[in-house]
Amino acid sequence: MMPIGLTHIILLSTALFFIGVYGFFTRRNLITILMSIELMLNSVNINFVAFNKYLYPQNIDGIFFSIFIITIAAAEAAVAIAIIINLYRSHNSIDVEEANEMKY
Repeated sequence: MMPIGLTHIILLSTALFFIGVYGFFTRRNLITILMSIELMLNSVNINFVAFNKYLYPQNIDGIFFSIFIITIAAAEAAVAIAIIINLYRSHNSIDVEEANEMKY
């Protein structure tokens, strides 16, 4: 059985990041766009932890950065969900194209 190395983790993280980018640019639903952003942030977390483990195993800087990103992602999700709820209440839709055509 082959051990999992840094290259494998970087490939996984890169794939997750570009799946998130694809979802962000191609979806029209605000919730799926939010999930794509979360996927991109989690791929960055994987990179921080992997590089910390393989390059500087005596330090825990990568884990601190990951915890910081998780905190920022939670705050971003809370604000985004509040915006989505207000948009749905006012327009009965969470479609991005319909949000561009908002009339006040």
